[in-house]
Amino acid sequence: MSGTDTPHQGWRPAFRGWRARRPFLGGLLLTLGGGWILLTVKASLKVVIHVGMQGVAGYLLPAVMVLCGLLTLFSPSQRLFYSIVGILCSLGSWVTSNLGGFFVGLILGAVGSCMIFGWLPDQEPRVSRRQRKKQARAADTVQA
Repeated sequence: MSGTDTPHQGWRPAFRGWRARRPFLGGLLLTLGGGWILLTVKASLKVVIHVGMQGVAGYLLPAVMVLCGLLTLFSPSQRLFYSIVGILCSLGSWVTSNLGGFFVGLILGAVGSCMIFGWLPDQEPRVSRRQRKKQARAADTVQA
């Protein structure tokens, strides 16, 4: 067994492969947005329960945002549903949770949800015009 045939190559290549098969950054931003909003909610949970459903929504919407972000990371096949629920909760946090965590959580959640919605699995990388021209010239020189 040579030095390159080690059974454990490290966690980084495995993590890169795992991350490449899901909308990682979008799920992370949605989770961070929900976490930020939860951190900025002022009232304690005891007070909120006495206030009623309006106060509970201040905790419920960001908790659903965190849940949607984590579910996107661990179950990317349902990403469209999670992104729609995530954007609705992000926008709803504007009213229920200190202006969406003082705009930071709202923006993180909205951007993350949009990134999740727009992510396409197994898509070929885009080739710029300049690269296409270069490839065409290279193919022409090979044929000549």
